[in-house]
Amino acid sequence: MCLCSKIIDALHNSQENFHLQTLCVLEHNTKSDSKGNACPIISGIVVNTLSGSIMPASFDRSSRCPDEIVRRIRVTVSSEDSSWEGRLLKTYDTFHDKFHIAPCSWSLHWGQIAFSLQQLSDSEILLRCSTSPSAEGPDFVENERRVWSYLIRYPDWRQTFVGRKPRVFKRTNDGGWESCE
Repeated sequence: MCLCSKIIDALHNSQENFHLQTLCVLEHNTKSDSKGNACPIISGIVVNTLSGSIMPASFDRSSRCPDEIVRRIRVTVSSEDSSWEGRLLKTYDTFHDKFHIAPCSWSLHWGQIAFSLQQLSDSEILLRCSTSPSAEGPDFVENERRVWSYLIRYPDWRQTFVGRKPRVFKRTNDGGWESCE
């Protein structure tokens, strides 16, 4: 099932009500750069939960949510965890303003793979690890290296999800995030 279908299914099955007027995906959200490479027109959105308005957005590292590396790992290397097959990885609990990063597992060999990938040059990482190297953001390689460093340091998923418990974060008074553990 393609990602677009999973997103629509998640919206349809959500307890929240959505009224989509236009959904720009695939060829409707693609432009060509000066070299003829396909690139997304919009690669991120922000939703004003008060008004319901949606606008294009880009996010730098300072605006990312808690435990970004673990969330990236869950998306990229937990494919062998059958509990996630065919499901979207929901993290934000809008009712309680918390991030719940559900536990997932990955094979110990990912630490070895990460070590090998860490040896590649930046250009090799783009070519080998991206489905669209010419359309990646400027921090793609850095983000990949951060994920691999984590996997090298913590090759066993049980070090990250102790007792197979989720990692939960709540918002602080200053707008940051703190662990609820």
